[in-house]
Amino acid sequence: MSAKVLIVDDEPEVVRLLEVILTRAGYQVAKAYSGRECLSLLTRENPDVILLDIMMPGISGLEVMQALRTIYGSVSMPPVIFLTAKGGMESMIEGLQAGAYKYLVKPTSREKLIEIVRLALEYSETKKRPPLEPDWM
Repeated sequence: MSAKVLIVDDEPEVVRLLEVILTRAGYQVAKAYSGRECLSLLTRENPDVILLDIMMPGISGLEVMQALRTIYGSVSMPPVIFLTAKGGMESMIEGLQAGAYKYLVKPTSREKLIEIVRLALEYSETKKRPPLEPDWM
């Protein structure tokens, strides 16, 4: 079964484009058009990765990130990739300090997006694994 990516963006055109790119790359896709919708879909969709816009009406991506950390805790939370038009070093640092796996500025290339999602999934797998025991035990 392929990994599921939850796309959260208030712009339907962006969501559709990301859905096409990720579906063609072999991922399952769930969609939310607001921070509130994202939070309400979590238990039903159980995403492996979340692509999250920062600038959204109502609940911002940073506020969604705070809620995700409360809901999941730091260990079981799926990797969050901020994908936003909000560039600048200060915004990037704020996003990463909030706990994002990666911070991408729109537009980004299809190849880069797919590679970052793949790396986020690999990171998630290693993070959730129990520690390895030495061979001599």
